[in-house]
Amino acid sequence: MTGAVIIGVGQTAYEPAKPSQAIPEMVLEAVERALGDARIGMEAIDAVVTASVDLWDGRTASNIQVTEVVGAVMKPEARVAGDGLLAAIHAAMTVGAGAYGTVLVAAHCKMSEGQHWTCSSWAVDPICQQPLGLDFLSAAGLQARAYEQRHGVGASHWARVVEKNARSARANPLAPRGPDRSAADVLASSVIADPLRALDAAPATDGACVLILASPERARSLGSDTPVALLGAGYACEAHYLGDRDLTATDALGAASGRAYTMAGIDSPLRDIQVVECSEAFSYQELLWSEGLGLCPPGEGARLLEEGVTQPGGRLPVNPSGGMLGGSPFVVAGLARLAEAVLQVRGDAAGRQVGGVRRAIAHGTHGPAGQHHSVVVVGA
Repeated sequence: MTGAVIIGVGQTAYEPAKPSQAIPEMVLEAVERALGDARIGMEAIDAVVTASVDLWDGRTASNIQVTEVVGAVMKPEARVAGDGLLAAIHAAMTVGAGAYGTVLVAAHCKMSEGQHWTCSSWAVDPICQQPLGLDFLSAAGLQARAYEQRHGVGASHWARVVEKNARSARANPLAPRGPDRSAADVLASSVIADPLRALDAAPATDGACVLILASPERARSLGSDTPVALLGAGYACEAHYLGDRDLTATDALGAASGRAYTMAGIDSPLRDIQVVECSEAFSYQELLWSEGLGLCPPGEGARLLEEGVTQPGGRLPVNPSGGMLGGSPFVVAGLARLAEAVLQVRGDAAGRQVGGVRRAIAHGTHGPAGQHHSVVVVGA
C-alpha cells in the first residue's frame, strides 16, 4: 500500500445540476484535468478503477458509459459500486503489489437526474426494510436521534457544523455558489427526517473526480515533481441490519482508521495530522465521524466544535474544503476528500489552503448510517 503515490488530481466544479453535460463529458473534464496536472498522456495509464452506482445513473453497468473517456479500452478496468475512496484504495493495492505502474481512478455522480433518497433504498434489505421506507435519509434520522439521546449532542451543535462548512465552501472555487447558511437558517429549515432538518443534509450536486496513482519508480520516470505518498489505508464494514449495531458507536470507522494509522506510523492523529477531510452527508456525522477517527473520545465530538479544534483555523481543521455539506455528490465524495487532502499537502488548495500540512486524512463512507468506512493517510 505504501508503494503508491498520487501524481495527478482533477475535479469538475460541483454544481446543483449540469444539464448541458452528459456523464461521459463530465468525467472527461475531470480526466483531462488530472492528466494535465500529472503532465502525462493517456498512453501512460496502465489500468483504470471507476466508482459509480447504477441506480443513481439510471443505467445497468454504469461504468460502461465512461469506458472510452477514462481510457479503459483494451486496458484492465475494475469497478467499485460504492464510494470513490474505496476505489482509490483498490488502485493503491494494485500499484503496491506491482501489478501496474500507473492507475487512473475516476468517480462520478449526477444526483440531479433522479430522486437520490428514493434510490438509496437499494442498499437495504428488500424483504423486511424497503417496504418500511428505510433509505439513507431515514437511517440518518434514526442515527441522529440515537446520538442525540445518548450523548446530548443535538440540533444546535449540528447547525454550527453546517454554518462552518458552508463558510469554508465559499472559499472553495469548486463548491456550489450557494448562499451563506447560518446556524439560525439551519434551525429554521423544515424537518426532513426527525430530528434532521433540510439544511442538515448535504445538497444534491453533480460532479466527477479523478486521481492518478503511480509507483514511486514510475512517478520518477514520468518526471512528476509533486508526488504525494499514500502512507496508509484501511476499510471496514458494519452489520447490514441497523438493529444489529449500535448506531452511536463507530466500530467500523475506528477499525478502518486504526489500520490506516498503524500503516502510516501515526500514534496520535491530533498530534501527527494537520488536516482532516471527512465525508459528512449529514451535519451530525462530522462530529460522530470525528470520534471514530480518534480525534476525541466517544460522545465528545461536540467538544471539538466548542474548542474550535475543527474550525478552518483551529488546531486540526476538519473539512476546510466545505466537505459534503459544502457540495460533493455521493460516490464522488470520498475521492474528492482524498483530492482535497492531496492538494493541502502539495500546498495547491487555492482559496482553502491551511498551510504547513505534512500529513492529511481522507475519509469516505457509503451505505445507510455510515455502514462502510474507508480511511486514507497521505503525506509529503
